[in-house]
Amino acid sequence: MYQPLANEYAPFYENYIKLASAGNQPILRRLKSQLNNIDDFLADIPEKKYDYAYAEGKWTVKEVISHLIDTERVMTYRAMRIARNDQTDLPGYDQDAIVANTNIDKYTYSDLVDELVMLRQANLFFFKSLTDDDMKKKGNANGQTVSAGALLFIIYGHIEHHFNILKELYLKK
Repeated sequence: MYQPLANEYAPFYENYIKLASAGNQPILRRLKSQLNNIDDFLADIPEKKYDYAYAEGKWTVKEVISHLIDTERVMTYRAMRIARNDQTDLPGYDQDAIVANTNIDKYTYSDLVDELVMLRQANLFFFKSLTDDDMKKKGNANGQTVSAGALLFIIYGHIEHHFNILKELYLKK
């Protein structure tokens, strides 16, 4: 069962890797299981919280979901390029600029949730195509070495991280 080594991702992603490493299931099974959790968790958020931010300058719940969508897209794209042996250095991205320019008011909450769920469903087809050798392939993204497999762990851990923040800072009040 594949588990990324410390030299397969930047230290910044350590927490995401830890969140994705809990349990004995292979990462593909965890990503698929998380799909059900995404839909269930987001369906339970009350409508009055959709446009809520816990502090000035923080994202709203809708903006967090938009960020999850965009980040999953970027990380999957990186994983595809690396798994296919494209050794071109991949750029970083400015998450704050992307969220600020999303025009979030044009999206309904349910559309955002549906998009995240459908994106994960589509990505699972790509993830399933990866061999153990593909998972170990490394490339450079945002000036850091990363493996295709570590990116799958990062995708999983990133959502868990933000769901924990939503639970702790957005939904307790």
